[in-house]
Amino acid sequence: MSSISKANDSKYLWLIGVLSVVIPIAVAVLIFKPSSLIEFEGKWVYLLPHINGVINTVTSIFLLIGVYFIKNGKRNLHELCMTVSFVLGSIFLVSYVVYHASVPSTTFGGEGVVRYVYFFLLLTHILLSIIVVPFVLMAIYQAWTKKLEKHKKTVKYTFPIWLYVSITGVIVYIMISPYYNF
Repeated sequence: MSSISKANDSKYLWLIGVLSVVIPIAVAVLIFKPSSLIEFEGKWVYLLPHINGVINTVTSIFLLIGVYFIKNGKRNLHELCMTVSFVLGSIFLVSYVVYHASVPSTTFGGEGVVRYVYFFLLLTHILLSIIVVPFVLMAIYQAWTKKLEKHKKTVKYTFPIWLYVSITGVIVYIMISPYYNF
């Protein structure tokens, strides 16, 4: 893919821009949808938050291992880890949407300081998960097209945000999991 022309380059950049807007809007619409819009039935849907917790945990691990590999000159293993992280993030997104399109939101029952901690983590997690989408897509595009200097500059900011989103996803899951109604 390193021989992408400028015309194709602009098409991919346009696609990254569109996806960066469409993904958060689609998630918001499906979460706050009218009940008749979409619905998945069955008890399997209630397993998705637990699966999502595992996905976020594994994503965090692969992100960290990927950075370790690139810092130690193992580019192929770095690429593999980052690809796995991206695929896991995509699976998480689909699973998250299916769950929230099917099941009413769970209310956090913690009180006192832990409640403030939970909502701080949740809000920063949500906001940064929206912000990181275009940067992750751009970093992947830059890597695939061998624009490595641009890639390095992009991931300098993208990696810590993506890692924060993955880790806080796990923490938020752990904090709210006692309140799930299964």
